[in-house]
Amino acid sequence: MKKYLALFSIVILITILAACSANNTSGDNESGEFEPDRAIEMVAPAGAGGGWDTTARMAAKVFSEAGIIDESIGVINKPGGGGAVGWAYVAGQDGSNHHLFVASPPIILVPLNGQSEYGYDDFTPIANVIADYGAFAVRADAPWDNLNELFEDMKADPESISVVGTSSPGSMDHIQFVQIAKAAGVDITKIKYVTDPDGVGLTQLLNGSVEVFSTGVAETVEQVKAGTIKVLGITAEERLSGEVLEDFPTAMEQGIDASFVNWRGFFGPPNMGEEAVAYYEAKFKELSESEEFATIRHQYGWDEMFLGTEDYKAFLDEQNDTVQILLNELGLGQ
Repeated sequence: MKKYLALFSIVILITILAACSANNTSGDNESGEFEPDRAIEMVAPAGAGGGWDTTARMAAKVFSEAGIIDESIGVINKPGGGGAVGWAYVAGQDGSNHHLFVASPPIILVPLNGQSEYGYDDFTPIANVIADYGAFAVRADAPWDNLNELFEDMKADPESISVVGTSSPGSMDHIQFVQIAKAAGVDITKIKYVTDPDGVGLTQLLNGSVEVFSTGVAETVEQVKAGTIKVLGITAEERLSGEVLEDFPTAMEQGIDASFVNWRGFFGPPNMGEEAVAYYEAKFKELSESEEFATIRHQYGWDEMFLGTEDYKAFLDEQNDTVQILLNELGLGQ
């Protein structure tokens, strides 16, 4: 009889332990706080080498090397649809506490254009970490030496000047130019914007196919050094620091009361647990404040722009409202 009671007790103990294990699959520890209990997947919703990919890989690198997160972090690329393919993939991870993805203005712009069924409010905002900025470049021998000269000619004859950007009409390279041009008094409905999905916008600028290249600040530095292009203005509120970058004038210092920030931050899937959100928010704050990430920001010409979860949500709502007005004016809103 004692033998059967002992066996029964063992069965009960195993059942209890199994139940405890099942209840801990989300990564919560005994105190109720979240801790990752398996590898974290970080999605860059674009191909290798771009801003999303670089941001994700640099964040994962610092998380690991600085010991901020112990679990391994794998960065995967999900290119296509201006981000839409990656967003659809993350949406399929509903409720996961072990998936993250990097995002920036296209997660607002692309859905507003009707090119994705998923937008920023379908996911779980965690934290913003950096600010990047746009630059408007022309050939070194172009007749304009500042933005005001360019915009005066665009007011007089908008059809004579073409602007090229990598993103589609209504997405980032287009909207950053439109926002500054509108503040300068240009009729934005008449701007000739050309899409360059194959990444040859600089080539088009240099061969004279277009007059203006709307791009990221970092993408202009080497060509400015080589003397082939000049940057008429950037979308930051203040001049950036660093070799070459410090020479780029802002639109604001040229009397144009507008700026555009290419914010970059991280989201989780829909319905990520509150404890997981709090965990990742704290880790991204630690990342942002680390010397290692400060070095990376300087390397890529990024500014620090940390926003915690609640501030990030409010910022995204504000950005959404601003962009919606511009898209409606351009006839591109949904």
